[in-house]
Amino acid sequence: MSDISLSNGGGRGGSADWHAAGQSQGPSQGPSHSYPLLVRDHGLGAALKLLLETLPYALARWGVLLGFAAACVVWAIVAVGGAVWLGTHVASVFGYCWLLGILLLGGWIWGAILRYTLHMIACGHVAVLTELITHGRIGNGSEGQFAYGRRIVMDRFGEVAILFGLGALIRAVLRAFHNALDTLGDWLPAPGMKAIVGLLNTILSAATRYLDKVVLSYDLARGGDDPRRNIQDGLVYYCQNAKPILATSVWMVIVERILSILLCLLLLVPAGVVTVWLPEAVREYGAMVTVFIAALLAVTVRAAFIQPLFLICMMIRFHALIENQPINSTWVGYLDGLTDKFRQIGR
Repeated sequence: MSDISLSNGGGRGGSADWHAAGQSQGPSQGPSHSYPLLVRDHGLGAALKLLLETLPYALARWGVLLGFAAACVVWAIVAVGGAVWLGTHVASVFGYCWLLGILLLGGWIWGAILRYTLHMIACGHVAVLTELITHGRIGNGSEGQFAYGRRIVMDRFGEVAILFGLGALIRAVLRAFHNALDTLGDWLPAPGMKAIVGLLNTILSAATRYLDKVVLSYDLARGGDDPRRNIQDGLVYYCQNAKPILATSVWMVIVERILSILLCLLLLVPAGVVTVWLPEAVREYGAMVTVFIAALLAVTVRAAFIQPLFLICMMIRFHALIENQPINSTWVGYLDGLTDKFRQIGR
């Protein structure tokens, strides 16, 4: 097997090295998986159908986000109100300390809890979606979606902390791989694309949040008694098919952004109605409050419904691309040398 490394000793590598890896006809190990695939259409129509079939997960995610958003507003009021009271009745330094402590430390804890909760909901959702994509049904029909998703994920990984840690490692490997790519300009045929390479690379990093769940879906579909090896193979399969997957993901992220902006504008109307119901002191800042409420609602709807829709598209695209595809061991050596996070996954 030829040695593949980044051209500048671990920084952003030259595209020639990367393309050499992709075009290499290194030793292949044969298909490392064998599972059925009933859904191959990765269009928005097929994804929307699966999202509606798993609507309880989307609604649960939305409920959690709305709850956290409401609690966040209360938390912000406590932070600012406490700072004002301490600054007025005690000393301004205590007010500043209170505000910074609540916003920084409290914000970090609050964000960690939210990420953890949403991660577990997303993993259960991925388990159910994977079953529908590969078998067209959820278990034997005797379990609800939440019970099935939790059982599959826990049976697979044993402890929630292990799954959470593996998710972080997967994202680290994906970031290292994406940082090794010089440009996406050559992948996209539209004229003038090379002029917005910076924007494309920004979109590329945003696509990572879908791909870690896609790799998890591969492990659940493949099964077996070695999930860590499955995840490593899933990352290798992604590298082998990075060009079509990322070309698809770029356009999906662009469409997602457009839909998010339209959603925010659409929600200005109900946000204005809510603003009218608020106390008079708050209504004095009507436009600002309305925009804030609309943005808050748009963020929750986007995370609960729009992002899962594109995740489903990526899952189907990945499974269809790797069907009957052998592992190219050249990519195994490439990822092994690219980042130690890849090796940590297998431990």
